[in-house]
Amino acid sequence: MNITISGKQMDLTDAIKDSVAEKLERLDYYLHPETEVKVTVSAKKARQKVEVTIIPISGPIIRAEDTEENLYAAIDVVYDKLNTQLRKYKKRVQDKHQSNESIRFSHIEDLSEEELNDENENSINISIERNKKFNMKPMSPEEAVLQMDLLGHDFFIFTNTQTDDISIVYKRKNGGYGMIEQA
Repeated sequence: MNITISGKQMDLTDAIKDSVAEKLERLDYYLHPETEVKVTVSAKKARQKVEVTIIPISGPIIRAEDTEENLYAAIDVVYDKLNTQLRKYKKRVQDKHQSNESIRFSHIEDLSEEELNDENENSINISIERNKKFNMKPMSPEEAVLQMDLLGHDFFIFTNTQTDDISIVYKRKNGGYGMIEQA
């Protein structure tokens, strides 16, 4: 696995790099040797943030992040999240394979949640602070929910293979999932 570690608003020491690499190398069991892993470590006052994005050769992008007062605790939490996600993904792929159903995942660009500006609800001055573009690959709603869960997002936009229209799946407050389709 190819691990790229970068620091934001901080200098990375060899100890930090070694700790991150050591933890992530434990995930080799689940990943292809040429898998790209991008790690960003940042610090703001007493808060340390670790973000990890795994971009496999084939399959979904897997992402985890955590913010803690202790950097090494954040690394441990992110490792645990990634390990859980990879185990869950591997089990689902095996279950689909054993039941003779096919499961297809296409390589997609990272999609971040939209950041809404709620500071002035009555104000007409709307400021779009972030803009993301990504390729929408055709997939079933079930695959889109799996991809959304693996990315850790609350919603996911995709091209529905059943209707060839753009659709959105999202997590409902009651714990279920919803889907929005074009009329």
